[in-house]
Amino acid sequence: MSHELAIIGGGPAGLMAAEVLAGAGHAVTVFEAMPTAGRKLLMAGKSGLNITHSEDHSLLLSRYGSAEDTLRSALDDFTGEDLRQWCAGLGIETFVGSSGRVFPTAMKASPLLRAWLARLDGLGVIIRTRHRWVGFEDGALKFEAPEGAFTARFDAVLLALGGASWPRLGSDAAWVPWLEQKGVAIAPFLPANCGFEVAWSPTFVERFAGAPVKSVTATSPIGTTPGEFVVNRWGIEGSLVYAHSAPLRDRLIEGHAASFEIDLMPGRSLERLERDIARQPAKLSLSNRLRKGTGLDPVKVGLLREAFADLARFDPQKLAGAIKRLPIALERTRPIAEAISSAGGISLEAMDERSMLKALPGVFAAGEMLDWEAPTGGYLLTACLATGRAAASGMLGFLSEGQPSA
Repeated sequence: MSHELAIIGGGPAGLMAAEVLAGAGHAVTVFEAMPTAGRKLLMAGKSGLNITHSEDHSLLLSRYGSAEDTLRSALDDFTGEDLRQWCAGLGIETFVGSSGRVFPTAMKASPLLRAWLARLDGLGVIIRTRHRWVGFEDGALKFEAPEGAFTARFDAVLLALGGASWPRLGSDAAWVPWLEQKGVAIAPFLPANCGFEVAWSPTFVERFAGAPVKSVTATSPIGTTPGEFVVNRWGIEGSLVYAHSAPLRDRLIEGHAASFEIDLMPGRSLERLERDIARQPAKLSLSNRLRKGTGLDPVKVGLLREAFADLARFDPQKLAGAIKRLPIALERTRPIAEAISSAGGISLEAMDERSMLKALPGVFAAGEMLDWEAPTGGYLLTACLATGRAAASGMLGFLSEGQPSA
């Protein structure tokens, strides 16, 4: 028996659910507020679409922190390797980069999205763009569209509206009060994979804004990881910062001081650095001692001067220690609208094992609107696709039980 199903949100989670549901023979309509579907996916692909990570599955699961146990079933059913095979089925070849991240060979999102939309069209999926869901009315879904407002009822509904980052691409979290009014628990949204503001001196900003800081490691409660980041006028951002952003953000929220602690020369031991610096003639300026003894580039020397006002008086031992453990004092996160992703959203406890909202029978949820977060590295997209598939499977089970319409 075919059912009429609605998916609210035309991002990765929603489109994946549409594929599963239409493939099972149901009539699926995707409602997307923006002029086209997959806009955030396209934006993410501008610098090379990182679709997943090639690391061991158990390690990949650990990247989801406190949400690991809840997301495990969805991720077990759609692993990183399964995602690559799915891409291959769309005619999109992938490769594993040096960091273990997986990318389409074309390094773009547009070919994948075009092939995907063509597959959905072949399955009979209807995508209605510029159709914005604006809540419930008398038990039905209410929409605003170019032809005017209207309501509609469906046998089951999937909400895949995204989180609160990049609102200009459609993820504006406007849905929060509508679900809260229905008794759905929502955790406050917070920036994730975000930059941080730093009180740089005007001299440092003038000289180094936009400069990359390469070949360093950062340490936080999640451990020590290598990478790079970028200095800009307001602070720091980049992949290494994003990897450690969650514990740093949480410290700031709790009212504690937070520092981004980096090792400027991870390839050289503290003892060797001390010896190399001590060999330099005392008459040399600090800049020349650092240049000759360490080879640090100008932006790294600039970071040392920013962190330690009395750096010129440091002896070799203290100077080596500063290089190996440099703190960058953080003032606050950048606004959530600028963040790569967001934490918070629908509480995972508000859903049953089928991804259905306990307070709204027949209404399911998936993707970034759920309360989980993960670092960059392909984990975000993997979980969005996996939860979309899982929610679709939950909907199929719900429909097979002959439940009343949503």
